[in-house]
Amino acid sequence: MNNRIYRSIQEPIRKDPSFDERWKGSDNGLITFWEVGRIKSVENPELSEQARKGELPVLGWKGGVEKRIQKLIKYGSLNYLAQLQGLRGEDLDIDIEDETEIVCTKTNMRVIFTADTKKFAEL
Repeated sequence: MNNRIYRSIQEPIRKDPSFDERWKGSDNGLITFWEVGRIKSVENPELSEQARKGELPVLGWKGGVEKRIQKLIKYGSLNYLAQLQGLRGEDLDIDIEDETEIVCTKTNMRVIFTADTKKFAEL
């Protein structure tokens, strides 16, 4: 089974996909979250620029960093990571079995993006 969800930034944003296409496919909605990030990048160029500079702005999912906290690391969702990739104008490229670590350039906080939602409660 392929655990990698990939979609090129060259592909157009889908027009009126069905509910099942958005949420019940093998991507578990990651393509939709990525497309929302792409739309946000056009609607809010300042937010997009922050993301392109390596910041992790607060979005609708766990993963954004407003200010540094005392914990050494923070966990974030793959939904956030997909939206961030769209906001940055990147291809959607997520392996749902792997964890991806990003250090926020604004706060220097380490965020690990994971599909394991139990980790959100640990820290």
